[in-house]
Amino acid sequence: MSVRKRFGQHFLVDESAIDRIHAVLAIQPRDQVLEVGPGRGALTAGLLETADKVVAIEIDRELVGFLKDRYQTLEVIEGDVLDLEIDKFSGMRVVGNLPYNIISPLLTRLFAHACLIRDMNFMMQREVALRLTSDPGSKAWGRLSVTAQYHCDITYLFDVTSEAFRPQPAVQSAFVRLEPRQRSVNPVDMEGFNSVVRQAFGQRRKRVDNALKNLKIPWQKVGIDPSLRAEQIDVDGFVRIANSCVGNAATITGEGLE
Repeated sequence: MSVRKRFGQHFLVDESAIDRIHAVLAIQPRDQVLEVGPGRGALTAGLLETADKVVAIEIDRELVGFLKDRYQTLEVIEGDVLDLEIDKFSGMRVVGNLPYNIISPLLTRLFAHACLIRDMNFMMQREVALRLTSDPGSKAWGRLSVTAQYHCDITYLFDVTSEAFRPQPAVQSAFVRLEPRQRSVNPVDMEGFNSVVRQAFGQRRKRVDNALKNLKIPWQKVGIDPSLRAEQIDVDGFVRIANSCVGNAATITGEGLE
């Protein structure tokens, strides 16, 4: 089977990395799993051994045929995961070796349905994994960090070298778990929250009061020092800012997370 560059394919072939992934997944007989981009099935066989049900979504038609022939109990959907109706897979665990070019838009879609998902376990570019798990005040702290950590508890599990893939990617990878949070304790208007975070990090070197000056935020009431920059404000701080200006936030544009 040929590698299709337009799909960003890098197939996981290292058996020790595959075994390590299955060990941390610890799939149980009651689990139902949605596998994103199964490729040649490096993880699929192990998932099928234990899980109650495995559904795989694959965009490459040649691989769809291969997977259907090889795994009789696997339900295979041919298509783009970015077009998937995620609410049809409520209660499932999501697993995938993600093409690096879809990580941002896929996470955006999954966060919008986070309450329906048990957990998300992804191989991704190491740089993105570090951003997901970064702390306020660090250079890696940004829009993706804030949005992801609002929706999920995130665990950086382990690194995977480029040698574990064929063809080898130009960057290092990491395996990460995202576990959706229960948001009733810290609710926020999501449109306002996303807009505030986007606008603040769009001018990340500015003081936050200047970056968000059109929103007329009552800084003293919110309890945020207006001289701080966006990269110095934690998730709870952005929640308080967004909740202080519900209805005033700018319209969100675009689906990706920077």
